[in-house]
Amino acid sequence: MLIRSWDRGDEAEWRAWLAEGRDFGLLAANGGPGQGPVLVPTHFLLDADRGEILLHLAAPNPLLSAVRADPEVTLAVTDDYAFAPGHWRGEPGTPTSYYASVHFHATASLVTDPTGKAEILNRQLGHFQPERPDVRVTPGEGEFARLLPGLTGLRLTVREVRAKFKYDDKKPAAEQYAMADRLAERDRGADAGARAQLLRRNARRSGAIRTTRPGPVPPDRVRS
Repeated sequence: MLIRSWDRGDEAEWRAWLAEGRDFGLLAANGGPGQGPVLVPTHFLLDADRGEILLHLAAPNPLLSAVRADPEVTLAVTDDYAFAPGHWRGEPGTPTSYYASVHFHATASLVTDPTGKAEILNRQLGHFQPERPDVRVTPGEGEFARLLPGLTGLRLTVREVRAKFKYDDKKPAAEQYAMADRLAERDRGADAGARAQLLRRNARRSGAIRTTRPGPVPPDRVRS
């Protein structure tokens, strides 16, 4: 992923962005000779402080075979995307895509023992359905124990995180505000999310969040 200096996201930024509820991504592993990469959409649990990502897959999933051959993987999370038409952006009138994307480059290890798999599943259950603390996995007990042999856990040790927030940060503020207005008017797909990121990124430069084009900003719309 190409990241220009004006698109780069720092650690605090990508952590906050993911913490808003973005825990579904695309996991990629290298395929064998003559094959392309193996891709799997999956929920995951990020432990950023420990530098690891936990997830599980069905045991027959072809990505697991790919990991056995080459444990180096990438997990990509992308959201808040929108197409920006060229005639919206002023000269030279070139269209572009707005999006936020965080890539975790990691080394994967397979977890096949029942205790290790139960630990991963329980941490995921605690994250995804905290309202049901009574539903947990214990090896050798209950319905979940019967299903454990059909699952394989994955523990990803993160080597590098690359974050990109591509929202025309290199353009003057006035053009960014105009783009925000255009996205609000169109309001389809993920336009609202892209607009929010565009305005947030601009606020990092100006020190205040504006929700319209330049002009007097109501006090309740300014945050320091």
